[in-house]
Amino acid sequence: MGKLTTHVLDTALGQPASDVRIVLFRVMGDQREEICDVRTNDDGRCDKPILEGDAFQTGVYELVFYAGAYLDAKGFDLPEPKFLDEIVIRFGISSQDQHYHVPLLLSPFSYSTYRGS
Repeated sequence: MGKLTTHVLDTALGQPASDVRIVLFRVMGDQREEICDVRTNDDGRCDKPILEGDAFQTGVYELVFYAGAYLDAKGFDLPEPKFLDEIVIRFGISSQDQHYHVPLLLSPFSYSTYRGS
């Protein structure tokens, strides 16, 4: 069976982003179903896969990273409203047998992602 993982790195501070809240949704047309609500550990990773086992199904998903709260906690002096607050990454899972790794590289004014391994 496949699995879904993530890793959040703070590129402004050059370190893993710890205690970032992440919510995973399954997207079905106009509807979103919350699957899980997790936080990153000291290494910027979750302690276990975000999605695995029987719950790991093909389809469209969204990871919502609560970057604004993380940046506030780190003491960044940012204007309101923040340029980045909730970062939504919508992606598809087309194979139940593969590992999908969706990392986030984060700074107060930019982010990037890719399909990792």
